Amino acid sequence: MKTDSPPLVLIVDDNPTNLAVLTQALADAGYDTAVATSGEGAIEQIGYEPPDLILLDVMMPPGIDGFETCDRLKKNPTTQHLPIIFMTALNDTSQKVRGFSLGAVDYITKPFQQEEVLARVKVHVQVQQLTQTLEAQNRQLKALTDNLETTVEKRTAQLRQAQVRLIQQEKLSMLGQLVAGVAHEINNPLSCLTGNLNPAKDYVADLVHILELYQQHYPEAAPEIEAAIAAADLPFILSDLPALLNSMQLSAERIRDISTSLRNFTRADTASRVVADLHQGLESTLLILQHRLKANGDRPAIAIHKNYGDIPAVECYPGPINQVFMNLIANAIDAFEDEAAIQANPEIQITTLPHLDQWVEVRIRDNGPGIDAAIRDRIFDPQFTTKPVNKGTGLGLSISQQIIVEQHGGRILCDSAPGQGTTFILQLPMQAPIPTSALVNA
Repeated sequence: MKTDSPPLVLIVDDNPTNLAVLTQALADAGYDTAVATSGEGAIEQIGYEPPDLILLDVMMPPGIDGFETCDRLKKNPTTQHLPIIFMTALNDTSQKVRGFSLGAVDYITKPFQQEEVLARVKVHVQVQQLTQTLEAQNRQLKALTDNLETTVEKRTAQLRQAQVRLIQQEKLSMLGQLVAGVAHEINNPLSCLTGNLNPAKDYVADLVHILELYQQHYPEAAPEIEAAIAAADLPFILSDLPALLNSMQLSAERIRDISTSLRNFTRADTASRVVADLHQGLESTLLILQHRLKANGDRPAIAIHKNYGDIPAVECYPGPINQVFMNLIANAIDAFEDEAAIQANPEIQITTLPHLDQWVEVRIRDNGPGIDAAIRDRIFDPQFTTKPVNKGTGLGLSISQQIIVEQHGGRILCDSAPGQGTTFILQLPMQAPIPTSALVNA
């Protein structure tokens, strides 16, 4: 239906007089007209320019009649919507029924009255216009509905993902508070232990010295004392006791380092960005995961190679950034846990370097089995995991992407192929370097 020009009416009749009368009457009423003298001619003309309405004579010898013409038009998907009004001198009800059954919208009986023809044409053109308008509106409504459904599904999925992330982050926050509390409680007895070890070593050294002097000046001890010395293996005690104290001091220092790393790792100052040293965050993470790097019954120890570049501190949220380090390094360790991935020399390489002018890059690479392309394309999807049930939530990399991309405006990339290992690349924006004294450890 052309909205910027008068409606086009196709008149199909083998009688020139009827064609002339109807053409003039319709033109006077404001319609454009086209004419055809046979059914075949009408079908051919409609192929060039479809009309808005067809006035179709029933009897048109010697070619196909109006019924056959109507039947062909209604069977063609491109023309079946065109309204057809039959014109006939036949007054047989069965003929009218046949016409309506073929899809005609109305009948005009010859000899016709111009006013009747114009009235019927006007009604059916308006009906056709309204029908097309309604169909167009229905298409628009369907498109809007489809778009709305897609939008709702997308927003629902995003909301579900946000809820899952929020729950996971709340769990991590609570765990962080718990760990920080445990680390704080450990510090009190640890301080007592480390504070007393040095005096204890001095006391032991004095006692050993006195015993040595006693043996030097009184070599002949009473039989009971000699028996006790032999039973206790005093020479071994005197040589081993300082080593025991040194071992205790080293263990206490390791506990202190782990406690410090736990407090640094779970620091709660995430309300605003602070200047942080990423190397300290990496070291804290490695210390916490050190027990997982050791050899076990299924694989050898995992070697860590650190290639730290000269990078400045960056303004970031240290707690979440450390969480990303933890997720990526833990995933690298997991890559060696699969029996098929066990190899003679497992290793993880951590590299930091400046990137362009205003970025810092952290690369965490393992020489594990690598990731298939189909899996690699989905690793950042929420709740997607290839790990066994109860071995992973599928949220680690999704949350890591959110932290790097959404919280910090950075980028996280994965470069991997089967048999080639896996490299995760973190790119974080930075600001100008600041004095070392102003650094806050990540």
